[in-house]
Amino acid sequence: MDELNYCSVCGTRLIKKECGDEGMVDYCTHCGCFKFPIFNSAVSMVVFNKDKDKILLIQQYGKKDNILVAGYINRGETPQEALRREINEEIGVNAVSWNYNDSIYFEKSNTLIHNFVVVVDSENFKLKQDEVDYADWYSVPDTVKYIKPNSLAKRFLTNALRVRGLI
Repeated sequence: MDELNYCSVCGTRLIKKECGDEGMVDYCTHCGCFKFPIFNSAVSMVVFNKDKDKILLIQQYGKKDNILVAGYINRGETPQEALRREINEEIGVNAVSWNYNDSIYFEKSNTLIHNFVVVVDSENFKLKQDEVDYADWYSVPDTVKYIKPNSLAKRFLTNALRVRGLI
């Protein structure tokens, strides 16, 4: 990730300054405050049906890779609020329960992704066509075979299944 060179508030060139246990951190002499890294935040979800015997995988933006439901967290929104919104927006169902699974920083998009295991209220989804091209429910064992290989989605899925003793 690129370091900040100038203060995002006043435009003053930043210097490095000792910040306790944090070590050397960017500092604005004009504002008198430390400037920590700025990055995007997103949620990703391993979506189970109510019986917890199927997982929903989706395809987006013309790609044929099966991935997990995901989306960015809006300013002022918690990850939990974002996951409820994204599930409803993208696949037209409601989250009834969720548990934290894992987080990964994805350098390519400068994004910290928070992954949750989510149970939804219905298997009858309604896709938001401008965001999701295709979706389907897969048996738990099949999801590992059909999810995009060597992806963050597969890493999140595998971790969620392993923790739950499903693989």
